[in-house]
Amino acid sequence: MAYDIEGKLLEVCSCNVLCPCWIGEDPDGGTCDSALAWHIDGGNIEGVDVTDRTVALSVHIPGNVLTPKTWKAAVFVDDGATDEQQAQLLKVFTGQLGGAIADLAGLIGEVVSVERVPITFTVDGGRGHLTVGAIADAEITPYTGATGNPTILSETVFSTIPGSPVYAAKADHFTRDGRPHGLPSVNLTGNNALQGHFRFAA
Repeated sequence: MAYDIEGKLLEVCSCNVLCPCWIGEDPDGGTCDSALAWHIDGGNIEGVDVTDRTVALSVHIPGNVLTPKTWKAAVFVDDGATDEQQAQLLKVFTGQLGGAIADLAGLIGEVVSVERVPITFTVDGGRGHLTVGAIADAEITPYTGATGNPTILSETVFSTIPGSPVYAAKADHFTRDGRPHGLPSVNLTGNNALQGHFRFAA
């Protein structure tokens, strides 16, 4: 097995709640701007331990989310990563080692930068907080059903955690400075957010 990693996802975007991209429809307003991150609670890639590492993206999606090679993305690895860990993480998240994550990587048409920055990724009592350097900041609150359990999306045509359900949420705020990477800047409240757990292996 080339890799086996598991952890958590936090994701925010400029679409309204719920984001239509996840069911394959065009984004609200015709484009989608997002910040998302995968935090690895445990696992290894080609024998390299990548526990507690985080990979984040700042992306612009110019139309339907499923159109191959259309996303424009800045890629970030947390600044606690070693050179070896970063190299292995990029192999997985650029699709070089296959698996379901490779299909997601195939949607990216242009990577404008790869950077190592401080990343804050916390989930506490269902609430999430994500910061990516000086680029993005978001607070996330999950929705719950009548039973008090999280509202779950599953069997969606698109997913940033293929094979796993995702918890529908709302961003208390989402800011992104897109200027350093040629992306639109964002300053929103009450827009779409998602949380989830993942396991990627191949």
